[in-house]
Amino acid sequence: MAIRKVGVVGCGLMGGGIAQVSAQAGFPTVVREVSANALEKGLGSIRKFLQGGVDKGKLAAADMERTLANLTGTTDLGAFADCDLVVEAATENLALKRELFSSLDALCAPPAVFASNTSSLSITELATFTKRPGRVIGLHFFNPVPLMKLVEVVKTVRTDPAVLADANAWVLALGKTAVNCGDSTGFVVNRLLVPYMLDAVRVYDQGLASRDDIDNAMKLGCGYPMGPLLLTDYVGLDTTYYISEIMFDEFKEARFSAPPLLKRMVMAGQHGRKSGRGFYDWSTTPPS
Repeated sequence: MAIRKVGVVGCGLMGGGIAQVSAQAGFPTVVREVSANALEKGLGSIRKFLQGGVDKGKLAAADMERTLANLTGTTDLGAFADCDLVVEAATENLALKRELFSSLDALCAPPAVFASNTSSLSITELATFTKRPGRVIGLHFFNPVPLMKLVEVVKTVRTDPAVLADANAWVLALGKTAVNCGDSTGFVVNRLLVPYMLDAVRVYDQGLASRDDIDNAMKLGCGYPMGPLLLTDYVGLDTTYYISEIMFDEFKEARFSAPPLLKRMVMAGQHGRKSGRGFYDWSTTPPS
């Protein structure tokens, strides 16, 4: 495998998780944030997660130390110059990603592979921001990254088969399962999941069933670990709304259109777990 050193752009919820699992798998990993404060917050979250594993007896203290030794934090994009793989986990803003990929393209050696953790933007379009479209792929991890076993490996019509093979090998080295797919908005998981979540909001808004009855119906009737409305709170109503807008713009299909209730809740700041209230009240444990 050609991937030896890994860079991760962004040390937030997703970027920090990707950096952690990469370092845990033994890869020297550089993670970059835009400010020292944001970087320390992200690295602090990684340390807290690992320490929690040690405290629960799920992780040896020596393994925690090895992971942290493999991890380097920086605010300097130049630290990625010798990375074999750079995974972008920045804000879902196309202009920001254009600037970022263009800068990385000028900075990194020609063999370096660029990947995006985007859940909704076109990998093909992101590749046009570089002079190496054959070496750009999607690596869509799921939250929380250290616990979720799936990674969607997204190829474009330009992706070099050797790059795809290396990406799959790296994902396997992380202890994850790779699902390969083409570059279509929503990939596999969101293409199937988002309409399901939106339909649950419609059923609730139409008064067909209560919140708890909807969630219990899917948990007990279909064996899902949680109901769709609770899941929407976990994902974030704002995130779900944002993704649905992108998917509707791409496909122009009614099933991807955001229900009015979802839009109103997002406008009211009820974003789910992250804001303290969505379909559930997160000020209580468990949410009520």
